[in-house]
Amino acid sequence: MKVAIGQDSHRIDNNNKEKKLLLGGIEFSADYSLSANSDGDVVLHAITNAVSGITCKNILGKVADDMCKSGITNSEEYLKEALKYLEEKIVHISMSIECLRPKISPRIEEMRKNIARILQIEETSVGITATTGEGLTEFGKGNGISVFVILTVE
Repeated sequence: MKVAIGQDSHRIDNNNKEKKLLLGGIEFSADYSLSANSDGDVVLHAITNAVSGITCKNILGKVADDMCKSGITNSEEYLKEALKYLEEKIVHISMSIECLRPKISPRIEEMRKNIARILQIEETSVGITATTGEGLTEFGKGNGISVFVILTVE
């Protein structure tokens, strides 16, 4: 059994209203996006980093940057690339999302279903919680989104 932590965060970009806000591969209705050279899906980025923690093959960085330069900006593709190196079976994934906006709770079930599909695991093996952190951080103040992931494999 192995356990890894993945984390990522992105600033909210109030100036790019044409870019979609994606979290866990689900589109959220918003008049802002996340600052990134990719689609900025901070949830899938944190999961990718957790997978990299198990495989010791860093995907976000040079690999994802090269994919992005070639026109692949969908974060699901980065995660799929990371999963190619995973020999173990995913047992459970738990994540905590910190942000003021958007409201995460109404979309958790959709996110769980999509993440389970991507990881090819049961929805009951995907835990998602959300918090504003009482507004104590820049994320809780509405300036960005931060995600922490714990991935368990066997």
